[in-house]
Amino acid sequence: MSFFRPALALSLVLTVGACASAPAAVIDGQKFVMASVETAPAGAKGDAADDPALWKHPADPAQSLILGTNKKEGLVVFGLDGAEVQRLPIGLINNVDVRQSADRSFDIAVASNDQVNAISVFLIDRVTGEVSHRGDIPTNTVEPYGICQAREGESDLAGVTYKDGTLQIWSLSVGENELSGDLLKSVKLDTQLEGCVFDEANGLIFVGEEDRGLWTVAYREEAPQPVLVDTVGGAAGLVADVEGVSIWRGGNGAGWVVASAQAANRFVVYDRQAPHAPRGSFSIIANEALDIDEVTHTDGLDAFSGALPGFPRGVLIVQDDGNPRSGENQNFKVVNWADVEAALGLPEMAAE
Repeated sequence: MSFFRPALALSLVLTVGACASAPAAVIDGQKFVMASVETAPAGAKGDAADDPALWKHPADPAQSLILGTNKKEGLVVFGLDGAEVQRLPIGLINNVDVRQSADRSFDIAVASNDQVNAISVFLIDRVTGEVSHRGDIPTNTVEPYGICQAREGESDLAGVTYKDGTLQIWSLSVGENELSGDLLKSVKLDTQLEGCVFDEANGLIFVGEEDRGLWTVAYREEAPQPVLVDTVGGAAGLVADVEGVSIWRGGNGAGWVVASAQAANRFVVYDRQAPHAPRGSFSIIANEALDIDEVTHTDGLDAFSGALPGFPRGVLIVQDDGNPRSGENQNFKVVNWADVEAALGLPEMAAE
């Protein structure tokens, strides 16, 4: 079912400059955008797809990849056109994140694997784009749920979240002949966590407490204390479950934080820099011209600020609970970030 209804007054805010752009819309004061691309289904019936991450090819952006989790099977890799290009059935992984660095021949993806209670590590070849499962680092804690990754100089970090409200910070040692991890510290919140994202420029992790709100954690501190950014039920439009969390990265630590307000089929945007003021919210309606259905009940998401073919301002990739109905052929939708900027009136800034 489309959100477009003839009885509603519809004003269009057109974005320009991107061939993959779709109109943004305002309907009765609510803000909407459309997806420009959708992936093939995650490949399992029921609640399968969960979280995406974008990998940009260093030499040819057209060969960039979308890594998506199928939490009944493993990792599924898609091209920018949405077609499946690789499948790695390595276990019941829930969330995934990617960090890239030019100082080695491979990039790293990490995933939370609750089948073996571990951080699953993948290598992405920076020439071919081939994804390989490097192995698993046991967390020694039952059911790692969400995950995020950082690159600090030449060091790799991972944040792992749990349903009991625990956030762990890990140091990772990953190479073609090396794989290990050390637990550096743990932070405890009251209730279930999932989505998280490192903001290395500002020394923070943003983490979603599903029934409470969005938090920051200054992860470099010896004993960091969580700071509440926004509460479920507040004026910004955040509602439970607070699931996916990601950052559109501008220069000098600026940019935008995006959080999924799952029950309202809505995404809330905040300033990346403190005090993290809310900038508005939007939903993703059907793009009838491209036969792409609307997005509902999103779990994971990834915002990417690098220029890609047809998307010079980057993209927002989100999990869609129903394709087209809830729990049926779940997949991932790709939204032109320029359309989000237009819908919310965000000032254009240079990417990180």
